[in-house]
Order: sequence, then C-alpha cells, then structure tokens
Amino acid sequence: MAIFVILYYSALIGASCLAAYYNKRSAFLLLFSLTLVSFVLGIVGGPSALRTVAIFAGALALAAGTSYAFREFLIQITRPNTARELRTAPLTASFGMFVIFAYTIAGIFAPWIAPHGEAEVIGQAFQPPDQSMILGADQLGRDMFSRIIYGARNSVGLALMATLLAFAMGAFAGLYAAVRGGIFDQILGRIADVIMSIPSLIFALLMLSIFGTGLHVIVIVVAIIYSPRVFRLTRAVAGNIVVMDYIEAAKLRGEGNWYLIRKEILPNATAPLVAEFGLEFCFVFLLIAGLSFLGLGIQPPTADWGSMVRENATLISFGDITPLIPAAAIALLTVAVNFVVDWMLFRSSGLKEQ
Repeated sequence: MAIFVILYYSALIGASCLAAYYNKRSAFLLLFSLTLVSFVLGIVGGPSALRTVAIFAGALALAAGTSYAFREFLIQITRPNTARELRTAPLTASFGMFVIFAYTIAGIFAPWIAPHGEAEVIGQAFQPPDQSMILGADQLGRDMFSRIIYGARNSVGLALMATLLAFAMGAFAGLYAAVRGGIFDQILGRIADVIMSIPSLIFALLMLSIFGTGLHVIVIVVAIIYSPRVFRLTRAVAGNIVVMDYIEAAKLRGEGNWYLIRKEILPNATAPLVAEFGLEFCFVFLLIAGLSFLGLGIQPPTADWGSMVRENATLISFGDITPLIPAAAIALLTVAVNFVVDWMLFRSSGLKEQ
C-alpha cells in the first residue's frame, strides 16, 4: 500500500510539472488540484480513499482519451467541411458521440453480442456472477448482461420511434401554422396549450390504462405528449423567418406554402430543430423508462432497462449494485445526448470560443 501511495503522488506531481513546463495551464490546474484534493483525502480517509480517487481519475482519463481518439477517427473518415466542424467539438461532445455510437452498435448487433437470449433462463434466481454470466442472473435466472444488451435495442429503439413521430407531427404543424397564420395558427396553439398543461406522466398513465400497453400505443401516446413542445419551438423559429424579405419575395412570385416550407424556412431552421430533436429524445427516453419501471411500458419478457430496475430492486437490500447497471445505462445515454446537444446549440448560436 505504501508503494501505491508513493507511485500515485509521484505520478501526479510529475504530470503537473510537465504540464507547467509546456505551459499547459488548464492541464496543470487540473492535475495540481487533483494532487491537493488527494492529499486532503489521504489524510482523512487513508490509502483506501486515495485508491478510490485514483480509480475515479483513471476512469476520467480513459474517457477523455477515448473521446479524443474517437473525434480524430471521425475527422479522418469524414469530408473536409464536416471534419472542420468536428475539430471544434469539445471532448464532452466527442464522448457523447462515442456513447451514442456504442449504444447504436449494441442495439443493432444485440443478437450477436449477447451471449444468451433475452428471455432465456440459464440459471437460478439472482445467481451471482460467474464465467457464463458476468453480471449474474435476474429474478428468473436470465442473464443480466444479455438483457442489458437487448435493452439497448428495445428501450432506445422505442424511444427513437416515438421521438421521430412526435417531431414529425410537431415540426410539420409548427411550420404550417407559421406560414398559414390566422385562425388555423390560433387553433393549433390552443390545442398545444391544453396538452402541455397536463403533466406528461399522468397523461401517459391515463392513456395507457385506457388503451393498453402495446408498443404502438406507447409510441402514439408519447408522441402526442411531446409533439406540442416541438410545435411551440418550430412555430417560434419559423415565425421569425416568415417575416423576412426573401419570404415576401417568394410569396410575390406566387410560391405555395409547401414550397416556402421546404425551400425557404426549413433550411434556415435546421440547426435549432436538430438540437431540439436531441432534447426531445432525452425526455421521451426517460418517460418510457419511467413507464416501464411502473409496469405500463415495455412488457415482459421483452428486455427493457426501466423494468429491469424494478424487477431486480430486491438485490439492493443485499448490497448488490446489479439493479443500478440498467439505471446507469439510462443516465449515461441521457448525459451523452445532452453533451452533443449542448455543442450543437453552441454552434447554432454563432458564439465563438475565446
């Protein structure tokens, strides 16, 4: 343990000195701050606290290195214009893109990645991890790791379909209302106000209790809940565009509403709408996971992260963190999408880093 402490502080101090020598101010402040924090925690908590800090710092360093390498990989394989934009992406956005890429691969190739079927019983209830089940078994003896892999396909896929439907409905209604105006715009606005005034979870629970918990019902209900939010943003963005001179010139040429939406308004509203799509996906994803946790989302035996947390919650009482793994998967994807959305909003705002 004494050797670990000596090596740990030597590595931190050496890295801090190198950062200071090469005039890397941000890196020096980060490393030396970590040294001071480690010194205080070492006095209070002893070597065990230092080991925890070292593991945490190592995980952050691994995430940063992976993000940097993934960003460089994207720069090399994309076109020059896209590569130029990617070079401005912070490591947080690169980390978000890497997580989204990993979830996509897990969802698409789930049958080949997962060692067992999502509903296959291969052991005893709550069997501890072993060579065949690296995360152990759930309450029925199914492999937790396989179900988490399949959950990436089911949870993320369902949320993506609901988001696409909500975005299509809300964006089209908002664009058309901005172009049409008048009483049509007022009616759509009042309908959106009514839906948004109802708490989303209560509305979803009510509709699913009435119409059932089929996957198509979940997609439609969630899309109806979140399409007014998309409508409001799209209407506001398009409302600022329709008053421009080039829109008036297009109207004088006799262009129709559909032409104005496709050729004039939509190309100038793409950036905020794409960022809004990411935010809406997070809201939809969390709502579906919450519904599954309450038993009204994706139904068994289909693997779903929200229902997996509920089904294995008993293990928490015995100090087993296995039920927290699907919860961590939900949180990680939400944070990753928000990292990417923040970068896209920064780009669309026209601000420049100093």
